[in-house]
Amino acid sequence: MMSVLRKLRHSLRHYSDLCKIRVSLFAALSTTVGFVLSPAPTIHNLVPLALSVFLLACGSSALNQYQERDIDALMERTRNRPIPAGTIRPLSALLFALALVGLGSALVEIIGGLKALLLGLFAIGWYNGLYTHLKRKSAFAVIPGALIGAVPPAIGWVAGSGYFASPKLWAMSILFFMWQVPHFWLIMLNFGREYEKAGLPSLTNIFSESGLRRIIFHWIFALAVGSLCISLYGLAHMPFIQLSFLAASLWITWYGKGLIQGNRFDVDKVFRRINAYMFIIALGITLDGMLMPHMSSRLLFSLF
Repeated sequence: MMSVLRKLRHSLRHYSDLCKIRVSLFAALSTTVGFVLSPAPTIHNLVPLALSVFLLACGSSALNQYQERDIDALMERTRNRPIPAGTIRPLSALLFALALVGLGSALVEIIGGLKALLLGLFAIGWYNGLYTHLKRKSAFAVIPGALIGAVPPAIGWVAGSGYFASPKLWAMSILFFMWQVPHFWLIMLNFGREYEKAGLPSLTNIFSESGLRRIIFHWIFALAVGSLCISLYGLAHMPFIQLSFLAASLWITWYGKGLIQGNRFDVDKVFRRINAYMFIIALGITLDGMLMPHMSSRLLFSLF
């Protein structure tokens, strides 16, 4: 009995590794941000919508690992992933990915409607189609690929009856887009040589390390400035939320300057902190939306 439970536990861990749980959870969180800020959110749909996007993101991540299993096997950073390590067969991973995509898509359509579903399918096509192919061709693939970060909040927005033309949606989506670029390029800064050895184009083969560090810092600084401007679009009203954004922006800029100073250890620290920074911004926007009087009454009214 114990051996069966141990095998089950190991299988669950390997399949969860396919899902990139932390990345998928952030997609669910950014969906929540868009939904809470939308014109007509209903509180009983909040968790189900986030769960449906989480499943969709898990399926997309698993499908990506199936698509890139040959490249993953060539790099030290990824060779221990379930498929190249041999803990999950490629066909099993593919079927698992398709099942998650199918279930997530069905739930997104039921909870969020047709527009939300189309956005979700667009994200799958963009990430698993265009971006996965383009990263084998261009070192700058992450720039169009970063559009994926803008989709989850848009799903939440349209699920709450929001319109695509809303400046609030565009400001929110652009912010998540801006975060994706330094997030991926910090990975490239640490593992660019592995990408080169695997036959993939890498920014480390185009820019010097110091030049790439400066570029990433400028992106981080632009993200910090952009976060301070979101109140102009109605994304942060409460003074203590705005002050927390100011403090967080100064904090990430302070740590980001370590990239220019050239200490390699700082790359890992900045990577962790830029993700924490974006979590703070997303959480702050959500809390601001939920605590605003008109939004609170709207969410409470939806219970009845």
